[in-house]
Amino acid sequence: MKMEFAIKHTWDGLPVSHEPATIWLKSDNVGLLMEVSAPFFNDPPAPLGEPGKPFSRLWDYEVVEAFFLNDRTGQYLEVEVCPHGQHLLLLLSGRRGVWKEELPLEFEVTRMKNKWEGKAHLPWNYFPPCINKFNAFAIHGSGEERKYEALYPVPQHELQEGQKPDFHRLEFFEDLNLKGLMGEDWKQPESDIWKSLNN
Repeated sequence: MKMEFAIKHTWDGLPVSHEPATIWLKSDNVGLLMEVSAPFFNDPPAPLGEPGKPFSRLWDYEVVEAFFLNDRTGQYLEVEVCPHGQHLLLLLSGRRGVWKEELPLEFEVTRMKNKWEGKAHLPWNYFPPCINKFNAFAIHGSGEERKYEALYPVPQHELQEGQKPDFHRLEFFEDLNLKGLMGEDWKQPESDIWKSLNN
């Protein structure tokens, strides 16, 4: 069983002009396996950090991102992965409220000439309780040519003149029902990390 999400639009709702970046979610032994397949633009060039390790401000590079949200509490996990092997995990409480970052991650990447694939093993301990919403994004390009793409873009009627892309518009995330993946009787395991925030 797996769930598939293809990022077919720019952040403001226009169709992308290339093969879409795609994310699959699968059950893993102790969490979710997130698989990514995306075009490889090699723009901007690779971050200077060591592959397989966290890299601060990875969103300034070529990345695919996934956000897992509990829309009642506003708590969410942000996962960023890059074709060069670096990653960045952020735990947020409230919009943009980062309280933990650069968590370790088991992440493998395979890079070809025009495409890359990644596998990230996300332990349940990283997920806030009762996640029920999801969005995913892809970013590539430099300067004026920087492209911001979204699984669930900002609806046309919500766009304001001069608006900039903002991936933390949590109100535009859509439903994620992991019971469809894990089984109807499944309950999300509790997280020690998130419990420490709430105590």
